[in-house]
Amino acid sequence: MKIVVIGGSGLIGSRLVALLGEAGHEARAASPRSGVNAVTGEGLSHALEGADVVVDVANAPSWEPQAVLDFFRTSARNLGKAEVAAGVRHHVALSIVGCDRMPENAYFVAKVAQEEVIEAAGVPYTIVRATQFMEFIGGIADYGTQDGTVRIGDGLFQPIAADDVAAILAQVALAAPLNGTIDIAGPDRAPFSEIVARYLQSVGDPRPVVMDRDARYYGGPLEEKSLVPLGDARIGRVGLDQWLA
Repeated sequence: MKIVVIGGSGLIGSRLVALLGEAGHEARAASPRSGVNAVTGEGLSHALEGADVVVDVANAPSWEPQAVLDFFRTSARNLGKAEVAAGVRHHVALSIVGCDRMPENAYFVAKVAQEEVIEAAGVPYTIVRATQFMEFIGGIADYGTQDGTVRIGDGLFQPIAADDVAAILAQVALAAPLNGTIDIAGPDRAPFSEIVARYLQSVGDPRPVVMDRDARYYGGPLEEKSLVPLGDARIGRVGLDQWLA
């Protein structure tokens, strides 16, 4: 099976390409680095020739509200048109758990827009919404730091390891399209501030962590379950302690 991974050189994409290749599939990494740009359309039709499945795990280069919206909306439209022309049978996209529950987070709003374009494109699809990656916890702590203290909103957190994200995406790519959405998450759910504190302690970072009900998550206010699945979800294998070790 030929599978094209848009964003195939990134954190998730590189892992996914390796897994699919090890399983005997023709997995191609497509990114601006390899001459394929889903936003401009450059190299897209050639990259998708003969593709059975396309997996989009590309990340926006800018989180400025209009820029990130334009990136995901335009790339999804271009991919949809190119996939129809190439006869692609399954489009898989990586999205975010809770993206439809935080309208003041510009990145989340852009992912909702991407999902809407995918649903209307006419290509059978599966949208995989993941919780926040364990690999992002350090950056989250930095974002929430004020005067040397990490301030984290009041809510639950259930991060997932990048290896698990890639493994589940590989399974989804090889399965029949759902024409719907699935949630995936890590095995450990705990207060957001507790998980960030555990991470900082594990890397020897002395910054104190406090729960602040007014702290925002990249612009969006946090409620208890803003960032965790509300119903059924596929659960990864890598627990937080294992990942920290």
